[in-house]
Amino acid sequence: MLNQSPSFKFLLLLWGTLLVLASLINHGLGAECGDKNKPTVKQTKVGFGNPPKFMVEVQNNCTICPAINVHVKCGSFTQDLVNPRLLKVLGKGDCVVNAGLPLGPLQKISFNYTHTKFNISTSTWYFQCE
Repeated sequence: MLNQSPSFKFLLLLWGTLLVLASLINHGLGAECGDKNKPTVKQTKVGFGNPPKFMVEVQNNCTICPAINVHVKCGSFTQDLVNPRLLKVLGKGDCVVNAGLPLGPLQKISFNYTHTKFNISTSTWYFQCE
C-alpha cells in the first residue's frame, strides 16, 4: 500500500467534504419542497368601488421545484369574474390555477376580480421535483 503523507490525506478529506457539500447544495441542503414551501394566495383590495376590486396573487414558494395542478378553495367564485386560463372554476369551492400547468420556482400568477371578497386558499398541489 502507498505511504500517504499527511498533506495527501488532508487533500483527500477536503475533496470528499467538497463533494458532499456540492451534493447537499444541489438538493437544497437536503430539504425538498413541502408544506413550508407550499403555494400561497394573497389578496389585496385594489379598488374601493361598490363592489370592490381585488388582486389575487398565487405564488409557488418552492425555490427549486415547479408546483403543478395547483387547486384552490374558491367558495362560490363564478367563472365570469376571471379568465379561465388564470383561474378555472371546476366545481363549487374548487378552482385550478394556470390551467393546472406548472408554476415555476417562486413564480407568481395574478388576476383581478370585482366582487365582494371571496375566501381563496390553496387546497392541493404537487411539486414536480426531479
